[in-house]
Amino acid sequence: MVVKVIGILGTHNPDGVTGQMLKAVLKGAATSAETELVNLNDYALVPDHDKLPNPELDQLAAKLQAADVWVLAAPTYLGGLSGVMKNFLDCFRSRIARYNAVGEAVPDQFKNKHYVTITDCYAGGVENYLTGVTDAAFKTMDKFLTMGGLIKLREIVITHTWGMQALTPKKQAEGERVGQKAAHKVERDDNTMKRYVELFFMIAVMALLTMGIEAGLGRLIPLTNFWTYYGAFVVIFYILLASILHFFTVVKHRRR
Repeated sequence: MVVKVIGILGTHNPDGVTGQMLKAVLKGAATSAETELVNLNDYALVPDHDKLPNPELDQLAAKLQAADVWVLAAPTYLGGLSGVMKNFLDCFRSRIARYNAVGEAVPDQFKNKHYVTITDCYAGGVENYLTGVTDAAFKTMDKFLTMGGLIKLREIVITHTWGMQALTPKKQAEGERVGQKAAHKVERDDNTMKRYVELFFMIAVMALLTMGIEAGLGRLIPLTNFWTYYGAFVVIFYILLASILHFFTVVKHRRR
């Protein structure tokens, strides 16, 4: 079976670094897969309304259905996703999933496809790493794609793009490498066992840290009473757990 990788470009400047990175990913994928690049500026997109014909959205839906891997590329403007890409997500929201009687999104026709997301910003690498300028753009695309049951493969971020005319050789190589790997990721993922193993080691490490902190705390505050020792353990463990969950749910996006 020939894998198909489709690139969705959501920027007003198709020749800028966003478009260049998307083309780099598709170039890498083209070594073993069929590729296609869709420029959203070529479509007059409007949402579905009152069951009226919507040929532009129908055409895009057919292309996306035929693809195994989606690559969405859009710059970060004013701390958020570019309007061109956001308009596509808004217009396509009624098709990315089906909705049940209470309005909950249920993955449907696009479930278990894979995706890569690309964004860039004027902020430098250090600034973006510390403040997460591009996080909002990634979160918006993730929200839309996971709602449809798609599985994330990778994020690519380009920083310090002010005045940049071309990708650096390092970023060009990264894009091609991601494309090559994405072209082979078409099987259905089942990471249940992997998640259980990760959870086990996460708990084991947190328990060890908690006991170490508690041992040090015991030199300052008497913890001879069972309930005092237990209470300290619970509080310390909770703080560590909350911190690591916050990191993986909020500060989890690629920033460099």
